[in-house]
Amino acid sequence: MKTAYIIPTGDEIREGIVRDTDSPELMRQILAFDPTMEVTRLSPVVDREDAILRTIQEVMERHPALVVLVGGSGGGHRFSKTLGKDYTHSALEQYLTQCSWHEIYGKNGHMWTKLLCGEKDGAVLINVPGPFVEAQAAIRAFLEAWGQGLGVDQISRAMAQAVFAQYPVGAAEFPG
Repeated sequence: MKTAYIIPTGDEIREGIVRDTDSPELMRQILAFDPTMEVTRLSPVVDREDAILRTIQEVMERHPALVVLVGGSGGGHRFSKTLGKDYTHSALEQYLTQCSWHEIYGKNGHMWTKLLCGEKDGAVLINVPGPFVEAQAAIRAFLEAWGQGLGVDQISRAMAQAVFAQYPVGAAEFPG
């Protein structure tokens, strides 16, 4: 049986300050795509690169078909020291020997996001943003592209374009 793991990240999720509304929706969409897939949501991981990387490594020992990291795709700290650091993309980059990524530069709320897709040991690993509508758009685009058998570059591009489409006109740049 194929398995998928959803890994929510973020101190605000782990501490219960913000409710994780993304994981149930991601699970719903994955099961709609493939009703035979067994989907497991793990406990939220703290916003530390080492903790996220360790969780990825532990999940990969279970030989999944799909790993989805939720949240932590931004990098607002690059623009303001008051904003937190996000590590899902850097943890994925450390773990994956080959991956593709695309960035979106926002001019409101979400100032920057980096979406990755990679393959390792027969699994596909991706990250999706934390904001609900962006996570929905990213997973829909991923599942469509993955279902078509597209490569990681085409998948990450499709995800980024879908997230970009959620921004108001002129509120973000997608360098392509």
